[in-house]
Amino acid sequence: MKHKFIAKRYWKDQSTAMGKSDEMAKSFNDVINLSLGDPDLITHNLIIEKAFEDAKAGHTKYTDFRGDPELRAEICKFYKEEYDMDVKDEEVFVCASACLGMYLALEAIIDDGDEVILQTPYFTPYYQQVELARGVPVELCTYEEEDFQINMERLESLITERTKALVINSPSNPTGNCLTVETMEKIAEIAEKYDLIVIADDIYTAFSYQNKFVPFGSLPGMRERTIILNSFSKNFTMTGWRVGNIIAPDYIIRVIQQINENVVFTAPSISQRAALHALRHRTEVQPEMVEEYRKRMFYAAERVNEIHNMHVIYPPKGSFYLFINIKDTGLSSEQVAEEILKEAHVLMLPGNAFGTCGEGYLRIACTVSVEVLKQAFDRIEKMKLFSV
Repeated sequence: MKHKFIAKRYWKDQSTAMGKSDEMAKSFNDVINLSLGDPDLITHNLIIEKAFEDAKAGHTKYTDFRGDPELRAEICKFYKEEYDMDVKDEEVFVCASACLGMYLALEAIIDDGDEVILQTPYFTPYYQQVELARGVPVELCTYEEEDFQINMERLESLITERTKALVINSPSNPTGNCLTVETMEKIAEIAEKYDLIVIADDIYTAFSYQNKFVPFGSLPGMRERTIILNSFSKNFTMTGWRVGNIIAPDYIIRVIQQINENVVFTAPSISQRAALHALRHRTEVQPEMVEEYRKRMFYAAERVNEIHNMHVIYPPKGSFYLFINIKDTGLSSEQVAEEILKEAHVLMLPGNAFGTCGEGYLRIACTVSVEVLKQAFDRIEKMKLFSV
């Protein structure tokens, strides 16, 4: 919006497809919303009860600037138990969401004009977050025919003297892809060769359906050049609690703390207690939730592949998103998304919202029940655009 009281850098409309989806969902009174990754499930009752017991016991004040010490200790314990990684307390910072964590990390490491390579298709906010930190985002395209793995020649071709960091996301939002250990090992070689920092956005670690999740930071020599972002939003259906954490070399954590003190001071104390109990009771609260999303993902993928003019990689590898190929329609992602909304009253996000190589795709979030997914695909398959 152009106005004398608005900073000129915001005069150009920078709203995203995700931001617009809320209004689009109100277009019809029977819209099935598959656009946003906000689960229909609520936080497990055990987590809620224990968090509010702590609130009543007095955990309603500011916490330590790096986060509740008990939570930090539990994060270190989690990494040792799950991945045999020795994480030190001074390498942990608790933040008010991983989205904020990404901004804090970028702000801490980027000088004006530094380039940040983004694994693309990417989580929509990445691009502007790099720009907010006065960096230059560079898209590293991955493709379905390459199983959405990162191509090393393509990666090296994008590296310049201004390249500072690479952002990876596995399991991926939006593609649902998981980077193989072999791919990550090759990325590690390139990171060492060109002295790069790797920001690993590890948001969907519980949703790795074919192989156990392996943190990039656990690879030999990568701890000192990796910033790990975690969130409790998806792994524990805690989107509204707004709590996550960062694991990075201690000198980066110190800078992140200084920045955060001028942004939100500390993450919400009650949310941090909820995160603590989520980790402590993960074997009780996670399995049923993960299995539910697995069922939804496999059902949705099967339905997609039965419909003319759309297909998706099968079986699903991770996250709770499907990146549906609709190139056979001959229409753009935005055109197809608009047609589906108008005719079937189903809201999906166009693939180009996730970077240039997302064109020709639609992203859906399997954050509704199988019964609701069935209604959505029953409507879609009746459309002329998808009939044989």
